[in-house]
Amino acid sequence: MKKLLFTLFVVFLGALSVGRAQTLPVESLDSIVAIIDEDIVLRSELDRDVQMIRQQYASNPQQLPSMDVLERQVLDRLILMKLQIARANSNGIKIPDSEVDQTLGRIAEQNKLTVAQMRQALQAQGQSYDQFRRSVRDQLTVQALQQRMVQSRVQISDAEIDSVIKNGKLRRGQIHLAYILVGLADGATPDQIEEARAKAEDVKAQIDGGMDFAAAAIRYSDAQNALDGGDLGWRPYDQVPAAFADVAEQMQPGQVSVPLRGPNGFHILKLIERRDQNTQLVTEYHARHILIKTSELTSNEQARATVEGLRARAEAGEDFGKLAKQYSEDTNNANLEGDMGWFPKEGYGSRVAEVLDTLKDNQISQPFETELGWHILQLLGTRSTDKTQDIERNQARQMLMSRKAEDEYQSFLRQLRSESHIEIRLPGAEGAGTSAG
Repeated sequence: MKKLLFTLFVVFLGALSVGRAQTLPVESLDSIVAIIDEDIVLRSELDRDVQMIRQQYASNPQQLPSMDVLERQVLDRLILMKLQIARANSNGIKIPDSEVDQTLGRIAEQNKLTVAQMRQALQAQGQSYDQFRRSVRDQLTVQALQQRMVQSRVQISDAEIDSVIKNGKLRRGQIHLAYILVGLADGATPDQIEEARAKAEDVKAQIDGGMDFAAAAIRYSDAQNALDGGDLGWRPYDQVPAAFADVAEQMQPGQVSVPLRGPNGFHILKLIERRDQNTQLVTEYHARHILIKTSELTSNEQARATVEGLRARAEAGEDFGKLAKQYSEDTNNANLEGDMGWFPKEGYGSRVAEVLDTLKDNQISQPFETELGWHILQLLGTRSTDKTQDIERNQARQMLMSRKAEDEYQSFLRQLRSESHIEIRLPGAEGAGTSAG
């Protein structure tokens, strides 16, 4: 998601060096270019998104396809987004304002801006901050829909994980790929398959002849990430399709594959880079703590004062564990004398992790506050643990989940589209996308 949202920000922000976005013609703002069930896509929406794509590639306009092809690509993306948003709404998926605010803050931080500066940058480019905010909410909504669909349809068993590891199918490390898809519809005829094969081979020939891979993806790919130049970003080796991983394993960085036949068309891969994964050593912490909660009966100041008093008693020589057992209000470990066991640095959240950074063995922290109340923490020790096996099992689970999830969600999207009434009114493409469920 972070890459998706970062890309979304770049699309809205555009290349700041190329100047202010051009104003769209007024006469294009009120026509309908597509009907999707009870929703519509306005010409103004399409023009806005096309303009942002053109602005993003202002320094390399030759990478973009012809205007009619670009408009159809962007329209397809808008249609798919509206279908997913409608399904999410019908399933009761709502993204709270606080989550949108947090995401906007992360996007601004990734771009070394404050939210206020990001708003100003968007406005300087002639873009609407409110529209950007709605687009971020839409992306979060689609992500939540995808998670819900995957959770309800995909199950991974321990036996499957054991099989992956036992059979040596788990690849360690990460890979950065880009790809081009020349798509095929379900039930494609032999003539359609041969036509798609010929197109894929022509695209590969153009790349071999010097055409930039990202430009070829934008111009020819039928994949959802075509307008991102086909870039898949960094992924664990086993979270890309198995066929991709098999081919990429034999490639060198910068190399482009021959067209590969897949279930949904022909794929052309480019290996951008790979990085290995060595033994994974994780620092773990052993600590115990005392928690005093705030409530209607215990004010914030009273809770803090109680914790300060307990810390003073522990520093004076009283046993921390006995104090925790008698006074701590953490029901999970008070009877264990506050023992939190061994845990990774972020195991109890970022605030505890910050406190751990300030402590030496057997040292007691200053009182600190979390959403639960006021705490003191005693660090008992640290150790470095080989988590390679645990990480491998998690990688195997993620690999299986990713592959099943991708197939299931693509199947869900095809079903969603086939069940919907979609009427394309874009000049020159009116008959290309009409369907009815």
